[in-house]
Amino acid sequence: MPSDDDRPGGALEGSDTARAALTALRGEVAKTVVGQDSVVTGLVISLLCRGHVLLEGVPGTAKTLMIRTLAAALDLDFKRVQFTPDLMPGDVTGSLIYDNRTAEFEFREGPVFTNLLLADEINRTPPKTQASLLEAMEERQVSVEGMPRALPDPFVVCATQNPIEYEGTYPLPEAQLDRFLLKLTVPVPTRDEEIAMLQRHATGFDPRDLSAVRPVAGPGDLAAGRAAVRTVHLDPKVAAYVVDLCRATRQSPSLALGVSPRGATALLATSRAWAWMSGRDYVTPDDVKALARPTLRHRVQLRPEAELEGATTDGVLEGILSHVPAPR
Repeated sequence: MPSDDDRPGGALEGSDTARAALTALRGEVAKTVVGQDSVVTGLVISLLCRGHVLLEGVPGTAKTLMIRTLAAALDLDFKRVQFTPDLMPGDVTGSLIYDNRTAEFEFREGPVFTNLLLADEINRTPPKTQASLLEAMEERQVSVEGMPRALPDPFVVCATQNPIEYEGTYPLPEAQLDRFLLKLTVPVPTRDEEIAMLQRHATGFDPRDLSAVRPVAGPGDLAAGRAAVRTVHLDPKVAAYVVDLCRATRQSPSLALGVSPRGATALLATSRAWAWMSGRDYVTPDDVKALARPTLRHRVQLRPEAELEGATTDGVLEGILSHVPAPR
């Protein structure tokens, strides 16, 4: 019997089914996390682009619960690592262990061998351990004693950091920040959302119990979505607009570091994924604008004098978006 993709319109139907399943994730995550739809959408976009996410928010905004729930709703393997000053690279990637029974060394996998890895408070661990994730994030493999070992597919790192605590932290270097596809800001819930959250807890909600969450999508939907995103049309004028935005960051007097060419390709990828999620097979300038801040904010660096004047990366990017002409 021919598969759906072998029949006329089968590929299109598979794409629509995958889109519907991935869109349903927001409702499923909302069973445990209130008011973070935009962050969940960003996480889905990162999965479609096989990219990694940096989540920034004050403690208590349900970052860990959100990732756990997303993994359950996608039926993906999930592991969490609490990054601390004494964490060693082998604690993340795995190491060789001597087996007395066989008198040989065998590899014991670390928590990085998973689908969704939550690197909690990644900036609290020294650079050597932070760097242990670089190969995993870029090459989808880890090398121990010179032997590469492939990671599962999909593999996405969701790292968290606290925006207000700097004592005892090790800021991520620019080279590692550039490996993250998106930097998502996790906001504090609104008053109404916080009231709804308290009402849930008053009626017995337990954030450790995810039994109410059911898988509404899976790896097959992600694979179909990725294939569909690769077919989204990019007009040459829109491609030029992406380049112009990134080049404008390199010329901004407020920025000491502009967006790299890798950042331009990242903005292209996220814009195509957002266009597909929105039900279109082509990218518009509005798609680029919608994803510009989360895709680029961690790839630029303010000049000290601009920072003293109260400038923010999002504010500078907003100014660039308003000044660079968009194609019509």
